[in-house]
Amino acid sequence: MDNILKKSISIEKEIDNFLNQFSEAGLLFKSGVDIYLSGKKDRFQRTIDEITQIEHKGDALRRSIEEKLYRKTLIPESRGDVLDLLESLDGLLDRFKGALYRFDIEGVEIDQRFHEDFKELVRNVVNASEALAQSSRSFFKDISSIANHMHKVSFWETEADKVSTLLQKRIFRQDEMRLSQKMQLRDFVRHVDKIADRAEDVADDLSIFVIKRSL
Repeated sequence: MDNILKKSISIEKEIDNFLNQFSEAGLLFKSGVDIYLSGKKDRFQRTIDEITQIEHKGDALRRSIEEKLYRKTLIPESRGDVLDLLESLDGLLDRFKGALYRFDIEGVEIDQRFHEDFKELVRNVVNASEALAQSSRSFFKDISSIANHMHKVSFWETEADKVSTLLQKRIFRQDEMRLSQKMQLRDFVRHVDKIADRAEDVADDLSIFVIKRSL
């Protein structure tokens, strides 16, 4: 049971590709935030275009994998868990894209004094999602190594929560800022932090799938 898809190399390759798209979306999200904070609007628009393309590729791969799992009646005992995992990861990929679109639509102004904290929050969120991607790879290929990655999801989610809380406190202690500005920034901080929260939720589900496979 080390490799859940050892009888279907084509699906294994598609899942690898899907997880690559998921990881790349996180990296593009991080890059996009850095670019946004630097004020490079043209480059930011290109990043949005790139992450949109990745989201489309991820959707197409997920649908292809789902169809093959049903059509070829593969891994019937684990099919539901695999489909749930893929849909959850696809949902997280959408969140990365959606967060960048919120920056673009609302044109939020983030004061220079908050830039480093915001970048740290994003780094922690992306690290949590990458640990989830590595955990997912282990689930499909080498379940004995999954423990090397699963605990990191919770670690980075906790780090993201710490930064999120401190950053929100700093925002609301700025007397010269309007309340509307504070609330908009707070909402953005929460929106980004929730990506790590969701990654931890998916990791919790994955831990249950691992237990079920071991029975």
